[in-house]
Amino acid sequence: MPKLKTKSGAKKRFKITGTGKVVYAQRGKRHGMIKRTNKQIRNLRGTAVMFKTDGDNVKKFFLPNG
Repeated sequence: MPKLKTKSGAKKRFKITGTGKVVYAQRGKRHGMIKRTNKQIRNLRGTAVMFKTDGDNVKKFFLPNG
């Protein structure tokens, strides 16, 4: 049987923590900052933890070796 490959796009977007949660970067900070409020920009800093069921799907389909 062939090996399962990790989706290369998911490698760049998601990270699995030690406890098995999926962490991702907040969306909406690449361009167009001038139209966003300072509060929006401030709140989009850092990373966020995915909901459990969404994280399970990411691990199953996109990061099988993660």
